Amino acid sequence: MNMTRQFENKVAIVTGGGSGMGRAIAVLLAQRGAAVTVVGRRLDKLNEAVEAIRAAGGKALAVTGDVSKPEDIENAVARTVAEFGALHYAVNNAGVSGEFDQTADVPLEAWERVIGINLDGIFYGLKYQIPAIKQAGGGAIVNVSSVFADRGGPTVAYSTAKHGIRGLTRAAAKEYAASGIRINELQPGVIDTEMTQAHPEGTQAVVDRGIPMHRVGRCEEIATAVCFLLSEEASYITGAHLAVDGGFLA
Repeated sequence: MNMTRQFENKVAIVTGGGSGMGRAIAVLLAQRGAAVTVVGRRLDKLNEAVEAIRAAGGKALAVTGDVSKPEDIENAVARTVAEFGALHYAVNNAGVSGEFDQTADVPLEAWERVIGINLDGIFYGLKYQIPAIKQAGGGAIVNVSSVFADRGGPTVAYSTAKHGIRGLTRAAAKEYAASGIRINELQPGVIDTEMTQAHPEGTQAVVDRGIPMHRVGRCEEIATAVCFLLSEEASYITGAHLAVDGGFLA
């Protein structure tokens, strides 16, 4: 297989695609041949991602939206199909960290916001992506969770949502395996993003005490793993979860 153009004539959608891991995923998909829709709340960031993709010779579309609103996801999928003619791949990556409060002290609105984006947003993605991918003849979806799908923390709402992604991914994978749609979970560890950069002391403490490789991961390392799960190289993998974490869960 020609790894440099393995997604030629395919179409992908990436939520949270304006920065960090999402942008790296979108750029790599485009470099490998896919037309890519990037979805997010900040148009300036989305436009920067689109410009980077087009500068490298790729095709891209920016669609603003909040993944916690089903109508925004429905619109993003519809615009993708209208622009590029089909949808073959989806990466549900958008997420937020939440409030660093103990369970009984978490404000209700903070809980609802994190669950709405990190878990409901994945469900809404699947709800509207799956019919489009099925219409295109099949494809693959990657739901981005976290190593905290296997551990408690760092915040209760975040951890709860990431655990929920595991069950959602497995259930949907079983339902659509016979339809030619593979659905897997990617678990990033501590990655160099705006989220970790906002908490440098806590991030460094985790690196020092919990990561055998003694470094944070790079967004590009997540992008490579996502592309593997979407590709035909992973053709017999569905309902699985893959940690890219420098040994954190070991």
